[in-house]
Amino acid sequence: MDDYPLLNLFWTMLWFFLWIMWLFLLFRVIMDIFRSHDLSGWAKAGWLILALVLPYLGVLIYVIARGKSMGKRDVQEAKERDAAFKAYIRDAAGTDGGNGHKGGHVDDLAKLADLKDKGAITEDEYQRAKSKLLV
Repeated sequence: MDDYPLLNLFWTMLWFFLWIMWLFLLFRVIMDIFRSHDLSGWAKAGWLILALVLPYLGVLIYVIARGKSMGKRDVQEAKERDAAFKAYIRDAAGTDGGNGHKGGHVDDLAKLADLKDKGAITEDEYQRAKSKLLV
């Protein structure tokens, strides 16, 4: 341990950290190149070649040139994922999310069961209405 001073250990850890951060940024840039719809195939190929042939400089140039649109694409993708998730929840729950009025089979079946429990409809009427809802 005496032949490797603490300052050298610090510099080694710093360079290792910077290298790992650059790898994350490189993968992020490559993913952004492929998901960008405003670039043509040739432009994507050019950016990819630049990022792979001149890795440090290519990634830096890409972030400077397209960093703002990179952030906008991230926000747009997050909004699309959120909307798709909410649509899935609405479909799975059988609700109509437009005006806050619940609809669908789950709510209707609950109302039918409540009517049957209160005695407003007979078991036979309940089974017929339930079969109509589930068809």
